[in-house]
Amino acid sequence: MDLQLKDKVVIVSGGAKGIGAGIVKTLANEGAIPVIVGRNAEDNKQTLAEIETAGGSGFQVAAELTKPEECQRVINEVIAKFGRIDGLVNNAGVNDGVGLENGTYEKFMESLHRNVVHYYLLAHYALPELKKVKGSIVNITSKTAETGQGGTSAYAAANGGRNALTREWAVELLKYGIRVNAIVVAESWTPAYEKWIKTLANPEEKLKEITDKIPLENRMTTPEELGNTTAFLLSPCSSHTTGQLIHVDGGYVHLDRALANA
Repeated sequence: MDLQLKDKVVIVSGGAKGIGAGIVKTLANEGAIPVIVGRNAEDNKQTLAEIETAGGSGFQVAAELTKPEECQRVINEVIAKFGRIDGLVNNAGVNDGVGLENGTYEKFMESLHRNVVHYYLLAHYALPELKKVKGSIVNITSKTAETGQGGTSAYAAANGGRNALTREWAVELLKYGIRVNAIVVAESWTPAYEKWIKTLANPEEKLKEITDKIPLENRMTTPEELGNTTAFLLSPCSSHTTGQLIHVDGGYVHLDRALANA
């Protein structure tokens, strides 16, 4: 299937590593021009180099997205470079463990800025360009908004906000032909996930315990699989899909746990 993404300029926040990198590489393989946005310029450049080595093209902007002015600068730089924005993937964020018992007002608000405020700001600043081309927005969200996790109130709240914004924007932007969807992630193997699991006393046992609960094939979702669904949702091939929260999780959230290891 031709996803009709050739030469489309798509901003991907948190695009240098993990899920974001999977999305960026998929878009580049489809002929799009992904714009990698992240706070570390060297990480951005490394992923961009991998894309270019594989025959694709892209761009990178180093920015600290917790600062509103940096969000606006990202959009301005992309417009200055390409003169257009065809799509936006809001992905950057971190499960930072700001809980109800161990948190503070300051930590809670900082987490919201790390995880949901920049979703709004990037979409807000990119909107005039998206209107021109009937572009698409994809928000990457987490199962924590639906299942809870424990000890991560701020991240769960941010993801609830991401889900709500997806539906709200889908309604608000109908009149412009702009589609807005979300991909809900459960367990995906990324460098950050690997770093976390290595901090545990028995990382191999814990990893098996987690994957055993994923009904489809008892394995984690790959960043590439998330990238494939993201590319489809950005594409004209999904032209009548909007306001959807699509779970790409091997059935983790919705299927009966009794199916795991069946």
